[in-house]
Amino acid sequence: MNRDQILSKVRRLLSESGFYVSEPLSLRGISFDIVARRDEELLIMKALQNVDALSREDAEQLRTLANALKGRTSVIGIRSSSGRLEEGVIYSRFGVPILSYETLEELLKEGVPPFIFAAPGGLYVRINSELLRELRRERSISLGSLAEIAGVSRKAIQMYEEGMGALVEVAMRLEEFLNEPIIIPLDPFEYSRDLSDVLKSFDEKDRLNAEVFKMLEAIGYSVLPTARCPFEAITTDEKILLLTGVEKYGPRLEKKAYAVASISKVAEKIAMIITDRLARLKSLENMPLIYRDELANIKDKQEILELIEERSK
Repeated sequence: MNRDQILSKVRRLLSESGFYVSEPLSLRGISFDIVARRDEELLIMKALQNVDALSREDAEQLRTLANALKGRTSVIGIRSSSGRLEEGVIYSRFGVPILSYETLEELLKEGVPPFIFAAPGGLYVRINSELLRELRRERSISLGSLAEIAGVSRKAIQMYEEGMGALVEVAMRLEEFLNEPIIIPLDPFEYSRDLSDVLKSFDEKDRLNAEVFKMLEAIGYSVLPTARCPFEAITTDEKILLLTGVEKYGPRLEKKAYAVASISKVAEKIAMIITDRLARLKSLENMPLIYRDELANIKDKQEILELIEERSK
C-alpha cells in the first residue's frame, strides 16, 4: 500500500467503527492526516509507509495537539527500516505510539488490544506490578527464587514489581509459574506523561545501543535496558551482573564514566562502557572501555570478563 491507500483504509475503518472522520488533510508541512471523534474520544492520526520518516518535530506537534485538544494520537504505518510492522505490537518514535493497520483493525473491529511493545533489545510487555508483588509475598516466594525461574536477576524482579516492562519470554515464564495472568493489555492511543516517558526511554536509545545489545545477546548474555539511568542496561547471565553503559566517543564519555564508576563502586557491581570508535584510552576513572568493533569480534563471555579485569587496573 502507498500512503494514500493507507489513509483511505484507515478512514474507512474508523468510519465503520463509529467515528466521525475528517477528510484527508493534504496540506504540506502539517504533522497529522486525520482527525476522528467518537463520543468523547478524539484521535489525531498520521499515516506513513515507512515510520522512520516521522520527524521529531512532527512527533512533538502530535503530542502537543493531543494534550491541548484532550485527544490521543497514533501513527499508522507499514514498515520501518527493520522490516514490516508486526501485528499486535506497539512501536514508538519520539514518544508517539506506532502500530500497523492490522493492529488497529483488530482493536477497533474485534476489541482485541495489543499486549506487546517493541524496544531495543526485544519485545516487551507490561506486567501488573501490584499483582506480581502480592502473589510473590502471599506465596512466600523469595526474589532469588522467582529470578531463577524467570531467568533474570533479583534486581530485575524488583524492577518489574516497580512497574518496569519485561521481555515477552520472561513474562511468559512468570505467568506459567504463578498460574496467574500478570501481563496487562496496552492502549495504543493512550497518551499520558507516564506512557510517553516509557516509550521515549526505549525509543531514544540510538542505533549504537541497539547494536550493542544484540552483540551482547549473541554472546549469551541477557540484556535488560534501563531508563533514566547513567548506564543503559543491566547485562546478566547465571553467574554475573554487569552495569553496562553505552556512549559515543566524545565529551559526554568522561562524565558517564565517572557516574557509572561511582555507582559500580557503591553497589559493588562490575561495570563497563561500550563506545563507538577505537582510541588510545582503555579506561576512564578506572572504568573499562570496550569498543564496538572489539565487541563484534568477541565470541564468548570469558573474553569480555578478561578485558574488563585487564582495563580496570
